Amino acid sequence: MSLVQKRVVRSDLWIAPAFDEVLAGAPGVSLGVSLAVFPVAGDPSLAWDLLAGAHVYHISAAKDELPQTYFARAELLARCPNLLCVSAGGAGYDTVDVAACTAAGVAVVNQAGGNAASVAEHTLALMLGVSRRMVEGDRRMRRETGYAREDVMGHEIRGHTVGLVGMGHIGRRVAALARAFGMDVIATDPFLSADEIEQRGARPVSFDALLAQSDFVSLHCPRDKTTLKMMNADTFARMKKGAIFITTARGGIHDEAALVQALQSGHLAGAGIDVWDQEPPPLAHPLLAMDNVFATFHVAGVTHEARRNVASISAEQIVGLLAGERPPRLINPEVWPAFQKRRARILG
Repeated sequence: MSLVQKRVVRSDLWIAPAFDEVLAGAPGVSLGVSLAVFPVAGDPSLAWDLLAGAHVYHISAAKDELPQTYFARAELLARCPNLLCVSAGGAGYDTVDVAACTAAGVAVVNQAGGNAASVAEHTLALMLGVSRRMVEGDRRMRRETGYAREDVMGHEIRGHTVGLVGMGHIGRRVAALARAFGMDVIATDPFLSADEIEQRGARPVSFDALLAQSDFVSLHCPRDKTTLKMMNADTFARMKKGAIFITTARGGIHDEAALVQALQSGHLAGAGIDVWDQEPPPLAHPLLAMDNVFATFHVAGVTHEARRNVASISAEQIVGLLAGERPPRLINPEVWPAFQKRRARILG
């Protein structure tokens, strides 16, 4: 039987060189793998020519960087008859219609855990930055003199309670760091038993109890139909007065207008926000005008180490999948029987 050339296609949005290096250097299956790159701002016909012959589409997970025409939706799938897998270039997969992929027999994989250490560190940085009023102090130093240090006096996080919404790869690392700072860690996760949450380093509580007891509420859950606007006017109101809200999860899980109101009213003491409805947010966004908001541009997982790690595991997972292995980060496991049949038919 002749070897079928296995085709991997990605866009020219930045990715760590490790991705291309792993695909080029992997033994065995890589001998039959080719990688093609299309420019997102170039001639669309070139992109579609490459995608039409793709077996794997490695897609950017950045919803505001990738043009929507290249999102993995039903329209794209219809134009890619040989597509076996959509590989999201991060833990999130906002650019992928998982249901449409499943219906088409296309596996969807992500890179969950690849940037967990970086995101966990960023979470603690946001907590410290807001609690110790570091951003406010930095801004005042740059624009005025003569104020007292006590004017920007903050609080230790030691001895306070952090509530983690989600105890996956990132949540469990945040829990370990928070405990090292002497914090009490509680958590809720609908996908884990109470015993599993305890094993991952937190005391299990209900979502309502978490809101009521936490000095910091930190989101580490996926964005889906069950979590959209989960943090809204009602849930912010149920947080402790003077609590701090932190999110490094995904934009849309928290209602930005409701958060503005909770901060303006004084009910919440501050917020650390890394993810937004629109990324980056407009300069006139009211949250950016608040000194008690530590704002970053979806960079929690953007470190040299995390980007290299995510690129490597992305390529390794693709190589294994093309060789017939079940990928360790399969988002739609129910597709596997249909995927195997399609793989046998398409690749031989």
